[in-house]
Amino acid sequence: MVDLLFAINATAPIVLTVAVGYLLKRIGLINAELAKAMNKLVFKVFLPAMLFLNMYKIESFADIDFNFVWYTLGSTVILFLIAIPLVSFMTKDKPRRGALLQSAFRANYALVGIPLATSLFGEEGGIMATVLSAFIIPVFNTLAVIGLSIFSSDKKPSIKKVLIGVAKNPLIQSIALGFVVLGVRAIFVSADISFRLTDVQPVYKTLSYLSQVATPLSLVVLGAQFELSAIPELKKYITFGVVTRNLAVPLIGLGVAYLLGCFTGAQFATFVAVFCTPVAVSSVPMAQEMDADVSLAGQLVVWTTVFSAASIFLASYLLKLVGVF
Repeated sequence: MVDLLFAINATAPIVLTVAVGYLLKRIGLINAELAKAMNKLVFKVFLPAMLFLNMYKIESFADIDFNFVWYTLGSTVILFLIAIPLVSFMTKDKPRRGALLQSAFRANYALVGIPLATSLFGEEGGIMATVLSAFIIPVFNTLAVIGLSIFSSDKKPSIKKVLIGVAKNPLIQSIALGFVVLGVRAIFVSADISFRLTDVQPVYKTLSYLSQVATPLSLVVLGAQFELSAIPELKKYITFGVVTRNLAVPLIGLGVAYLLGCFTGAQFATFVAVFCTPVAVSSVPMAQEMDADVSLAGQLVVWTTVFSAASIFLASYLLKLVGVF
């Protein structure tokens, strides 16, 4: 019961905030043009600020066993590759393929995953999850750009165009900048220089304010773009996305990790955060920017979030049952 309540508490605020956005649209405070403009703002300003600060808050990569990182990255890439022919079989509509593809590999890691890992295995789980974020979030975003480019309206997307798309992605740029700042900080530490970004309070506080806007505004905009009337038409694709994200991915990701038998409880907490959480909210603004099916992308975020309460509960319960937690 405790695990079920935790899963509900982790996902219910997301669903309720989406509901607020839907209500605001229904009463006329947000229209389609405003929602689209806010989505662009989230993608280009608020989410990059949040990802940069998440990177900056990582204290150190020293003394970390990176086997769990390589496993997570490898599994994510494999899931991505497996999903490409599956979504191609599901529909001939390229924009829908791009939206569906994200449900197979792109977790809501920053919003749900890191707090979830902390709850499952305390401070150690939180540290592992934060370290992993430096690697998994860039991979999520890079694969998303590649997948959406593959299924773009262009008949033959070139490798050059895909690479340019990756390089121009604001989310990837912010993470790359975070790595640079971490490198500079490491040099300062070794040189016994005490100066840090946090010493420039106006800049750091501004970034913090922008970062705090990212999650709630993303969810409100998602709700404003959510259409109940689209469910009948998209039912088949929503079902595919929910089964993939909330059943198949947890079974594969956690099952293989357990069979390998070389990971700690804290590392399994990060696996739950990656494989059991819903589709990333940021998949919607990215779908909009890259001409994928925004309506389907939004539906997948909402419905995988609703069903993730069950997948998180079952995963944590079973892992406790077998002695991992």
